[in-house]
Amino acid sequence: MQTHTLDLTRIRADFPILSREVNGHPFVYLDSGATSQKPRQVLDAERDFVENYTSAVHRGAHTVAGEATELFEQARATVASFVGVADDEIVWTSNATEGINLLAYSMSNASVGRGGAAAERFRLTTGDEIVVTEAEHHANLVPWQELAARTGATLRVIGLHDDGQLRLDEASSVIGPRTKVVAFTHVSNVLGAINPVEALVRLAHEVGALVVLDACQSAPHLALDLRALDVDFAVFSGHKMLGPTGVGALYGRKELLDALPPFLTGGSMITTVTLTETEYLPAPQRFEAGTQRVSQAVALARATEYLHEIGMPAIEAHEAALGERLLDGLGQIPGVRILGPGRDVERVGLASFVVDGIHSHDVGQFLDDRGIAVRVGHHCAQPVHRRFGATASTRISTYLYNTADEVDQAVQAVADSRAFFGVDR
Repeated sequence: MQTHTLDLTRIRADFPILSREVNGHPFVYLDSGATSQKPRQVLDAERDFVENYTSAVHRGAHTVAGEATELFEQARATVASFVGVADDEIVWTSNATEGINLLAYSMSNASVGRGGAAAERFRLTTGDEIVVTEAEHHANLVPWQELAARTGATLRVIGLHDDGQLRLDEASSVIGPRTKVVAFTHVSNVLGAINPVEALVRLAHEVGALVVLDACQSAPHLALDLRALDVDFAVFSGHKMLGPTGVGALYGRKELLDALPPFLTGGSMITTVTLTETEYLPAPQRFEAGTQRVSQAVALARATEYLHEIGMPAIEAHEAALGERLLDGLGQIPGVRILGPGRDVERVGLASFVVDGIHSHDVGQFLDDRGIAVRVGHHCAQPVHRRFGATASTRISTYLYNTADEVDQAVQAVADSRAFFGVDR
């Protein structure tokens, strides 16, 4: 039975790195928004596969190849179940960035006639529009800029209110009959705000546009049901949700994936090849050319099982409490400006902030000297920083293994940095 109370002592014991010291202090890891730590169970799953099952999947006819293929496809089914979709609606990618690029380039291929009549809805040309938001990570902005440049489509942007919330009033006028794609983040990696998916999906589908959801900051922290959200495509990365680097997933509705022309081509994604033409497998295999990230997929599946065993509602509640504590603590420090909405708005347990008179890199270094790891810079989201008059910020992001005491240590260190750099006078 899932509860909303986490056994932090037990959970933290699963993460070897949390027992180390950094610069003579117990290690405090508050940078899970960038990449998460990995529990022993995930490390063991990948090691077990490499030691006992290494083989080429979907290719060999020998026993170990068959076992490897079965584990690979079991992993797909496990990850698909975790986000509420069918097995054949999950495409393995290296990360979410690759997933979005896969979509954008496949749409480019459709736009030059590849895919036949089935790919018609993916074709873009002059006069068509792609809609994004001002809060996007570069990975959900630059690929669409490039698609617009290749096809002649126009990129349009939904702006932000001064408190960091999306301008839904603007969205209803930006999304219109020319809109072909609406791509947006579920949770901003800078602002921490949870965007109104239902409202944006409704606006997009009313005009026949495809919805692409960046779920990198929601899949690790919220109970995610992509089918219920009614999005057409979604991406997420394994390394942000206790899994290894080098693996992520693209979700697409089965009928859409089967109609979408492939991007990467080569072995394992074909049915018939002659010297002049090729026929492709249905999804998901048509998007998985070449040797796959097999051990990483197996490890990601184990990561989703670990999250499920603890309970996503419990994780969400724990992080919400840490997030409120973080916002309250930072809000009491003079000269600290938090980017994004306050605690009265639905958000996840992260906060990006600017300390007046101190560069974010210096704040981060001061915290690092105390063994506290945070993120500094523009977090691959320059436009949203520019919107709020900042070139960079310091970001503290929590996860299931963090404690209230760790949040308090980080807040105190931020407060102490003002005295250290002489800006508290």
